[in-house]
Amino acid sequence: MRSAALPLALFALAFAALAQTQKPAPQKTPQYGHWGPSGYHLVKTIPIPGDHSYDGLAFDPARRRLFVAHGVHVVVVDPDTAKIVGDIPNTLGVHSIALAPDINRGFITDGQTNNVTIFSLDTLKVIGLAPTATEPNSIAYDPATKRIFTMNHRSSTATAIDAVTGAIIGDIPLNGEPTAVVADGRGHIYVNLASTSEELKINSKNLAILNRWPMSPCIEPSGLSMDLKHRFLFIGCWNDRMAIMNADNGEVLAAPAAGSRAGMGRFDPGTQYALSANDDGTLTIVIEAADNRFNVVENVETEHGAHTMALDPTLHEVFLVTAQYQPPPKKAPHALPQMIPGTVHVLVFGRDYNYR
Repeated sequence: MRSAALPLALFALAFAALAQTQKPAPQKTPQYGHWGPSGYHLVKTIPIPGDHSYDGLAFDPARRRLFVAHGVHVVVVDPDTAKIVGDIPNTLGVHSIALAPDINRGFITDGQTNNVTIFSLDTLKVIGLAPTATEPNSIAYDPATKRIFTMNHRSSTATAIDAVTGAIIGDIPLNGEPTAVVADGRGHIYVNLASTSEELKINSKNLAILNRWPMSPCIEPSGLSMDLKHRFLFIGCWNDRMAIMNADNGEVLAAPAAGSRAGMGRFDPGTQYALSANDDGTLTIVIEAADNRFNVVENVETEHGAHTMALDPTLHEVFLVTAQYQPPPKKAPHALPQMIPGTVHVLVFGRDYNYR
């Protein structure tokens, strides 16, 4: 007589095999980032030879090149090998670099000569120059209009340049001293005005100022980055805060504490981190924890003077640049520290594997 247990066992085996062949349900991408330690730590230091000072950084993820503003030229570094792989000369008083990968060009603000140097991303050769108003500093590329916008400190204007032809389109009076600028890819640029603590929203096609928003409690805004998907602006403020603003209506949603004397900012869509490089030697990391709620993840220790940065959105590495400084003399303890020539270096911060 056949045992009844055998058919039951066969059925169980068949059911298990069927379950193994079925694909698991797709996991939804989390809307908000993970709030916990960032895992950022110093990975390497890359010396930049020469006695000149430093300023802005830019990173080309496709070619793995880091561009470092170095006084009178731009040094091009391979961050993986820590070797210098190129140089763009004659950029006197260089402040900032913007990259336009869709048209294979880069742009450099030459603060002393009131020009933008245009170069090829492939060859690093200079293509041409475009004149600006007095003292161009920060710069942004708007892919929606294929235009470059420079923020000109001394003249309190912005200059719009055709990124393809290099032709000057016009200057925009800003009625305030501009610092950082960012483009949203939808035909708008956003500009920090340090002297009036305002945020400007500008139509990048007709150059009209659409909105002028106060950003209290943020004072003297400096760094600026943007979450393009969720339409948030992250603004580094000199009164030790990071203001988060709705890019569509100008509402200040939060202003958590941050490091002192905020410099350049970047937003990483892969980690949902908004980062601020601060002159006091910290890297402030803020995350969107829930709807319109933002938390400081941590303030990572860097080095004094590391107030400019670039971001690798693929490996989530952060690049900072600074130098060694002489302490102020005893007779003038409040004097600004003086940079020691020949000590400029790049700091590369990466994340521990367990935090990725």
